[in-house]
Amino acid sequence: MDNYTPPFTITNKMLETLSSIMEKVGEYKHYTRLDKEPKLRRNTQITSIHASLAIEGNTLSKGQVRDIIDGKEVVGPENEIKEVQNIKLAYEQLTKVKPYSEKDLLKIHGIIEKDLAPLAGKYRTGNEGVFAGDKCIFICPPPQQVPYLISDLFDWMKREKNNINPIIMSCIFHYEFVFIHPFQDGNGRTARFWQNAILCNYRDIFEYVPIENQIKKHQKEYYDAIAKAHIDGESTVFVEFMLDMINTTLKDLETIAKLVYTEASVNVKRLLENMEEEPMTANEIMFKLDVKHKDTLRNKYLNCAIRDGYVQMTIPDKPKSKNQRYYKTHLDI
Repeated sequence: MDNYTPPFTITNKMLETLSSIMEKVGEYKHYTRLDKEPKLRRNTQITSIHASLAIEGNTLSKGQVRDIIDGKEVVGPENEIKEVQNIKLAYEQLTKVKPYSEKDLLKIHGIIEKDLAPLAGKYRTGNEGVFAGDKCIFICPPPQQVPYLISDLFDWMKREKNNINPIIMSCIFHYEFVFIHPFQDGNGRTARFWQNAILCNYRDIFEYVPIENQIKKHQKEYYDAIAKAHIDGESTVFVEFMLDMINTTLKDLETIAKLVYTEASVNVKRLLENMEEEPMTANEIMFKLDVKHKDTLRNKYLNCAIRDGYVQMTIPDKPKSKNQRYYKTHLDI
């Protein structure tokens, strides 16, 4: 279909929530130390994986999910363990996939459903419906339409990605994907993953935003919003709901970010208190701080202090020089 546009309406509620989201995203520029917190990124990934699977009925606990990701043996249903192993591999590709590439979408679904579904990475060939108990509440588009509907959806995203805020676009995609229901299985997991991929491509901060966990807390409202959008024939109510989920998750992250920022300030202060007046080598500073690894020295102390102007290098154009020394600039902290 030429120039297909998914049906939706931009509402005042959407714009107000989007404004709140953008304000929070802007604030995170002050918390650049988040990218030096690999544990935070890892915990976000574990939380997202556990929540997204739990929404679909996976019974493994968050602790079990963590153990599986760490390569430990876990006692549980074999297919549920496999779901964790697969989606872990998918989330490792979160910031690498091209969010406007249908080819990459099929690749990710192939990873998510590997050895779990016969059509992993391929569109369904049979009719599907959405059920509430024994009652069919929605009949999905016939399988012969799926490739065209998905192609139209991706064409629309590529055409409008500079005209529609990617946060709103990610919500519209999420609903449209669920509506099309392109795969035999794994549609919910793939839809939530792909919304994340669009968001992470837009702003790095979304790597730390486990939206899936917020959806899990409001699972009934999530499905109610989808059902209402089906009835309305447009995604508006679902987009409003998802924007609320993103905004609420960002509020939680704001608290974490402030704690990370405060911890970094404490580390910089400790570094300055232990540095002498004369330039010092990395090894000399490590001895003073009782730090065992240079990566720890860089990530928790030096990088923050240098970026904020409290410490300078004697050879700034060759940061890895064996003759490198570090000295205080005597700024107030």
